[in-house]
Amino acid sequence: MTAEEFSHLSNEIPAMPGIYKYFDDAGNLIYVGKAKHLRKRVSSYFNRSIDNKKTIELVKRIQKIEFTIVDSEEDAFLLENNLIKEYQPVYNINLKDDKGYPYVVIKKERFPRVFISRKKIADGSFYFGPYTSVGSVMEMISFIKQNFPLRSCKLNLTENNILKNKFKVCLEYHLGNCKGPCEGLQSQEDYDEGIQQLISLLKGNIKPVIQYFKTEIKKHAENLAFEKAAVLQSKVNNLIQYQAKSAVINTNTGTIDVFSIIDDEKMAFVNYLSVNNGSVIHTKTITIEKKLEETIEEMLIFSIASLRQLFNSDAKEIVVPFIIDYPKKEIKFTVPKLGDKKKLLELSLKNVQYFKGLVESKKRLQLQKDSETETENILKLIQEDLKLPAIPTHIECFDNSNLHGTNAVAAMVCFKNGIPSKKDYRHFNIKTVEGINDFASMKEIVHRRYKKIMDESLPLPQLIIIDGGKGQLSAAMESIDELGLTGKVTLIGLAKNKEEIFFSGDSESLLLPWDRKSLLLIRKIRDEVHRFGITFHRKKRSLSAIKNELESIEGIGVSTAEKLLIEFKSVKKIKELNLVQLEKSIGKSKAEIVYNALHQLKGK
Repeated sequence: MTAEEFSHLSNEIPAMPGIYKYFDDAGNLIYVGKAKHLRKRVSSYFNRSIDNKKTIELVKRIQKIEFTIVDSEEDAFLLENNLIKEYQPVYNINLKDDKGYPYVVIKKERFPRVFISRKKIADGSFYFGPYTSVGSVMEMISFIKQNFPLRSCKLNLTENNILKNKFKVCLEYHLGNCKGPCEGLQSQEDYDEGIQQLISLLKGNIKPVIQYFKTEIKKHAENLAFEKAAVLQSKVNNLIQYQAKSAVINTNTGTIDVFSIIDDEKMAFVNYLSVNNGSVIHTKTITIEKKLEETIEEMLIFSIASLRQLFNSDAKEIVVPFIIDYPKKEIKFTVPKLGDKKKLLELSLKNVQYFKGLVESKKRLQLQKDSETETENILKLIQEDLKLPAIPTHIECFDNSNLHGTNAVAAMVCFKNGIPSKKDYRHFNIKTVEGINDFASMKEIVHRRYKKIMDESLPLPQLIIIDGGKGQLSAAMESIDELGLTGKVTLIGLAKNKEEIFFSGDSESLLLPWDRKSLLLIRKIRDEVHRFGITFHRKKRSLSAIKNELESIEGIGVSTAEKLLIEFKSVKKIKELNLVQLEKSIGKSKAEIVYNALHQLKGK
């Protein structure tokens, strides 16, 4: 894949954390990578000079790119590790096994201990993790010790040993870190209650833990044990700040398939996550085109069967967003409300929503391309109808505006590739013409426009439209001749009555069919210059009227009137000013004149 080929799909890659997968022309997965910003990372392979020969060879072989969104950079790291171990892509180094990552273990024993281990043993204990950061695990263990008083010793706390008083409490008991089950000071039931709260916490289900502590706080408060209640309140505050662990690897979820689906009128989109022994090892999003009136349930069932066959899945449990009637009754379907499986379903939904947005974006882009093709065809039709030497990709149109013979102004609009280029629009105040003379005004503005174009060496339009008949067109042509542009641009005049098109020097006009697309675009351009010109004229006329009201005050000239209008925007606001405010703007003597005059006007 070349840099140019990549540029067409770079915007499809999300600016989010996740993993990316590179495939060769045979469809083989050749590389898996992680990133906290997928678009930047993947773009770096194509938008920079690469010295490493292996990387150069990798880029040459890339034919397809896929990605999976996750919630954090840490999740991306874990998912990358899963996929590399599952597929062993040729360009990836072998990553160390999960045994290099720490787990939080709840040991299977009476009065279970909680500790960190890098080994996962099939002994029936609860293993939470793995975690990419040893520091974060140490913080978690510290948090657990502060909020859950559990034993840390290795004593064999059988019921018989406790009854025989074989053990004595240690320093941890006196520090408040343990309730002393070794001496029978804590019951098995009470200890297990704390373990269940801890399991909920490690699964990310914090609400029941907080609710439990709040119930205990209430009991202590009722018994006037305010110090104990304050300690528990501190634990509640700590829990609220606690963040649950990753859903990308979670040993408690076992082996399951996760599916999510969203649809619209014509399409459905399905995401699939394959979870093996608690690790996400496959991700895939597909599109289904609706043919008849398939329900969302029917499409999900079809997708489940298809994707499970594609990935040879034999998972006995499938997580879905709603219950479905699947033909294989031996498979368990789960619609999770909270916990680990809910997180996985949310991760799947995040990916399918992004994929749907991507497909819709491509559709809009295609519609835009279709629109651009239609516009290009219309421009070709204008070239054909007007016998132009080139396709008029750059068109400019001029109009005079002098409503009721006042404030003579003019306007020019510019269309590039058939659409308005508003940054190139121009207004003109007529400078050299006395009174109302449309022909002379047209000659002036055309001359000024293209003199500037030539001085700045800017490109000339292929077509210039003059709003008006033969007289207006002839005046514009005089400027074109004077500038030496005859033969370099094409001018036409558009008369208003019959929408006739005039060429300079021709006695007969060109009449195109009223609904011909070439004429429709020409009229659209003419209407736009009308709108633009009239807006400017009205604004200038309004400003002129306001200035005249101020200038009519004896002793106030044009410069003072303009200064006041620039600063305060309207006569109404100027009337609301007190004398001190006016003095700060125009001085004491003029302020008194304006203030007295406007307040006399106000009283009339």
